[in-house]
Amino acid sequence: MNNRIVIRYCTGCRWLLRAAWMAQELLTTFEAELDEVALAPTDGGRFVIELNGDMIWDRHRDHGFPEIKVLKQLVRDRVAQGRDLGHLDRAKPDPLPKSPDNH
Repeated sequence: MNNRIVIRYCTGCRWLLRAAWMAQELLTTFEAELDEVALAPTDGGRFVIELNGDMIWDRHRDHGFPEIKVLKQLVRDRVAQGRDLGHLDRAKPDPLPKSPDNH
């Protein structure tokens, strides 16, 4: 298996808590599939997530931080293909039902 995630976070930006929370979420969701989730301090406003050496998220490239739902789906598609993530995979209902006046 040997699936390893590295979350590189900018220390000057104080993103340790965000990185640690994402690590916790991934370890909880993929406890059987992941061997390691590492936190790697860096600088320059970087927030990068790598899986087995491949960059799956870059804050600059992807224009912000990943929603945890999106991050879990990215990881799932690489380490647990076909696995149902429960409520994360279900579409949210439209909060405004369509009416004749509301097209």
